[in-house]
Amino acid sequence: MTLVGWSQIVLALALVVASAVPLSAFVARVFAGERTFLSPLLRPVERGFYRLAGVDPAREQDWYGYAVAMVVFTIAGFLSLYALQRLQNLLPLNPRGFDAVPPDLAFNTSISFITNTNWQNYGGETTMSHLTQMLGLTVHNFLSAATGLAMAFALVRGFVRSSATTVGNFWVDVTRISLYILLPISFVLAFVYVALGVPQTLAGAVDATTLEGAKQTISIGPMASQEVIKQLGTNGGGFFNANSVHPFENPNAWTNVLQIWSLLLIPVASVLAFGRLVGDMRQGRAILATMAVFVLVGVLAVYWPRPRAIPY
Repeated sequence: MTLVGWSQIVLALALVVASAVPLSAFVARVFAGERTFLSPLLRPVERGFYRLAGVDPAREQDWYGYAVAMVVFTIAGFLSLYALQRLQNLLPLNPRGFDAVPPDLAFNTSISFITNTNWQNYGGETTMSHLTQMLGLTVHNFLSAATGLAMAFALVRGFVRSSATTVGNFWVDVTRISLYILLPISFVLAFVYVALGVPQTLAGAVDATTLEGAKQTISIGPMASQEVIKQLGTNGGGFFNANSVHPFENPNAWTNVLQIWSLLLIPVASVLAFGRLVGDMRQGRAILATMAVFVLVGVLAVYWPRPRAIPY
């Protein structure tokens, strides 16, 4: 427990609040289907996805149709992720020649990632190919987070539209969350991570000689892109088994602050967006205050007992 440590905590929380307020207004506009500053760039892409998928964005669903769409989407995600892991030894972007992921581990990982649980029962650097990490785990870090947000705001629409029979369109919500919220932030932040020392490469590993003269193989790969959405979507399952404790995923104090900020940004912005959507910001602030109490109690419980540095 040090002054520097408390300063880092205060800085991270201040950055969260300062950025979540404007982001909440943006999130509310996205869910309301209103024009945003990204619309000129992303609206043609959005319409292209709807045409490819045969989705009518103007057609809303009732709660049952919305839930069925979510279940179908989740099942498709499970099957594709399971197949990708089981076939990774036959697919490209496997520079270290990893075998297929065992059936039980592939099943566990697939279920975990499609439900936003992201429990990591494997060493990513010794189990998953680059293709599995990128096309499988990183993609589902986006999609599972988008699915959770879509379901949350469908519930909000249920509150707002007390006499309506529809709660939105699941396919539209997931598309807009991914395109307008998750992808732009991740794109910018990934470059920041690379600048701060997080590796981003398709190479498999580098060989090094330690000070004792021993040979060591150090895994590398597309880490920055996965690390960003892992935190932003409040996911788990990093490139390395140690997650953000590993120095490649979290090399310094600045990346640590950014990762804490990323974890809290969308949850805080979402409750403030809830207040905007229901037309009463007091409700959003009340939920945020409750969340803040739990966060502060958790921070005190974890950080206060840490021993001070012992001088020698």
